[in-house]
Amino acid sequence: MLVKLGSGQHVTNRRWIDQFLPISPLCVIFAWVSGDSGEQNGDWMMQMPEPDQQVMARRDAICAELRQLVPAASVVSSAEGRRAYDADGLSAYRQLPLAVVLPETVEQIAAVMKYCHAEGIKVVPRGAGTSLSGGALPLADAVLLGLGKFNRILDIDYANRCVVAQPGVTNLAITHAVQDQGFYYAPDPSSQIACSVGGNVAENSGGVHCLKYGLTTNNLLGIELVTIEGEILRLGGKHLDAGDYDLMGVMTGSEGLLGIVSEVTLRILQKPATQRALLVGFDDTAAAATAVGDVIGAGIIPAGMEMMDGLAINAAEDFVHAGYPRDAAALIIVELDGPAVEVDALIERVAKIMDRAGASSLKVSTSEEERNLFWAGRKSAFPAVGRISPDYLCMDGTIPRRRLPDMMVLMATLSQKYGLRVANVFHAGDGNLHPLILFDANQPGELARAEDFGADILRGCVEMGGVLTGEHGVGVEKRDLMSIQFTEDDMKQQQRLKCAFDANHLLNPGKVFPHLHRCAELGRLHVHKGKMPFPDLPRF
Repeated sequence: MLVKLGSGQHVTNRRWIDQFLPISPLCVIFAWVSGDSGEQNGDWMMQMPEPDQQVMARRDAICAELRQLVPAASVVSSAEGRRAYDADGLSAYRQLPLAVVLPETVEQIAAVMKYCHAEGIKVVPRGAGTSLSGGALPLADAVLLGLGKFNRILDIDYANRCVVAQPGVTNLAITHAVQDQGFYYAPDPSSQIACSVGGNVAENSGGVHCLKYGLTTNNLLGIELVTIEGEILRLGGKHLDAGDYDLMGVMTGSEGLLGIVSEVTLRILQKPATQRALLVGFDDTAAAATAVGDVIGAGIIPAGMEMMDGLAINAAEDFVHAGYPRDAAALIIVELDGPAVEVDALIERVAKIMDRAGASSLKVSTSEEERNLFWAGRKSAFPAVGRISPDYLCMDGTIPRRRLPDMMVLMATLSQKYGLRVANVFHAGDGNLHPLILFDANQPGELARAEDFGADILRGCVEMGGVLTGEHGVGVEKRDLMSIQFTEDDMKQQQRLKCAFDANHLLNPGKVFPHLHRCAELGRLHVHKGKMPFPDLPRF
């Protein structure tokens, strides 16, 4: 396959890309290429900001100056070392960073940020690198600032039901730290064994239990933040909601565009007295999708309600052996928690709703081990699908629950149109979709078709009254689709907010916004025929 680089040079084999990139700092177009045919893999390419050649020419000097701010071993400058950071979870996009810096203290983060701001050097923050939207994709002229060394839990406060942790602590480690006292951290992305809590804040991550207990933003009490100027700020804390502007809400889900989170204060919850799960099979995916809305419509809010289609069911069953019904066209997992009497009553109500909707099988967990096994299949769905396809593209859109049946029809139609299989895994309770589009990057044109397939799914989400992303973020993956959901004025207003934090667009550029505007341009007042808009408003 053929990848075109910004220097006009071409590489004709995926195996040689890693050897080529270190000596090609002009690479501004990214593509995942593979195979030996010498043909281009479709016409799919991702345009990124043109690298600053003056900054790149100073790379050795910049690395030397960074070593004055952090321990020398914390600056990775070799091509071999930087290659470990050339992509995140969206591995279709790759680029060696200018340098990698791994600070150990918040003061070191501040010093690096202050230096980069003064020198006009871009900064790309990176947590665990599990982003599925390309949020941590490096730039050839940017310092990649990794937070992997910030991996300590600083305080566990049971009286205030919170944990203070550094951003590199993994999501699951929070629960492990408090579970012996009967507590847990509710947001639980499928990647919770690897993803970091700092990255969760950047993307506003959710998980299978966010239906009842909320996303990261609903479980975040406070953050410590380092601005691009090197200023250290604290927002929120162990107390309840503060007054004034909700700056912590602004930071949550900002994808590294406004600042770097250096500490988090997270709410922990007491483990419910009883947790049980129902495993419900359906012969028809539309009937299963309708059943989801029926449960919520009955006033029942499960702890989690997930849906999988036949392809995902069998892949997960082969991988985990959870006892999933292989002949089902769709599977719904419903978890109910609370006092035992309440859970028993809710199970009976949900079972009746599922039966009326046309369920073909229903199984209720009878032990904690069985409940965990039900969930193990769902949480292993992504790696399980990786066993049945050389490559897959994981999408992330959200729709109103009532439109789930329509979305299932649309995806079946698109699968036929593009000639690609799709395995569906949904956070069905809140309408957050994660269709996995299966393709083979070795086959010419399949990656381009997968990208187009995914774009059509996201267009469908917006047309059905939903949004482009539920929890994976925009990054580079959905950047060029932002105009589907937002007007140009909407995006300019969002960029004005970025300008308040990062006037020079040094933090994570090339992400989220398809077109960047200079902050001075966004602040201009349009005067038409000598008249200002809204002349009746007082101006200061």
